[in-house]
Amino acid sequence: MIRVENLHKHFGGFRAVDGASLEIATGSITGLIGPNGAGKSTLFNVIAGVLKPTSGRVTMAGEDITGLAPHELFHKGLLRTFQIAHEFSSMTVRENLMMVPAGQSGETLWNAFFNRRKIRDEEQALLRKADEVLDFLTISHLRDERAGNLSGGQKKLLELGRTMMVDAKIVFLDEVGAGVNRTLLNTIGDAIVRLNRERGYTFCVIEHDMDFIGRLCDPVIVMAEGKVLAEGPAAHIMENEAVIEAYLGTGLKNKVKAGGAA
Repeated sequence: MIRVENLHKHFGGFRAVDGASLEIATGSITGLIGPNGAGKSTLFNVIAGVLKPTSGRVTMAGEDITGLAPHELFHKGLLRTFQIAHEFSSMTVRENLMMVPAGQSGETLWNAFFNRRKIRDEEQALLRKADEVLDFLTISHLRDERAGNLSGGQKKLLELGRTMMVDAKIVFLDEVGAGVNRTLLNTIGDAIVRLNRERGYTFCVIEHDMDFIGRLCDPVIVMAEGKVLAEGPAAHIMENEAVIEAYLGTGLKNKVKAGGAA
């Protein structure tokens, strides 16, 4: 679905993404791992239109989407979440979901005055959709809670729910497990797997929790110093000497060797 070809993103003399090339297959849950500063989030930001690339090309289903703005990619079904959730804190969880779909009738002054029934019918449909999403994510008990009062994990579930309010084709999840307890992380993982299997969502996931990556993702892509270092099943990646050196650290590499010798 997504092809990245020789992508560069430079900030002055710093090459955050330095010639990265990769593919995200339709229907996959692809993991993206690497040490801090490897260029993972910058790569996400370039693909999702938050940043313009210095050079290189991004295509989606064969269409060149390089440099398109986030709202243009939104309409094509490409969505991106962030490490820190971006909720409307003073609105309820349900209202946050209902805000997502673009082009709502109530956004125009004409409809507000002369087409109130259309607005009312549309809002009822959005209300039903929001409740369906909350039920799917098992957080229907929070529907009337202000989003700002949610825990970190609940906010991540809400962000995932927002992707369900539109016809998402591919969702980029940036450190979905950051600040999330194990129970909620398992709930988020279950929701991702269900969306992938039951609704055909394609995911690309940045995450440092290797248990989470190993459970959900195939393949796993490793970045280091702005480049793609390795790609393959999680089990093979964990045994890759270059990955252990660059991502997990030499200390763990020696520990793994010592354990094997024992």
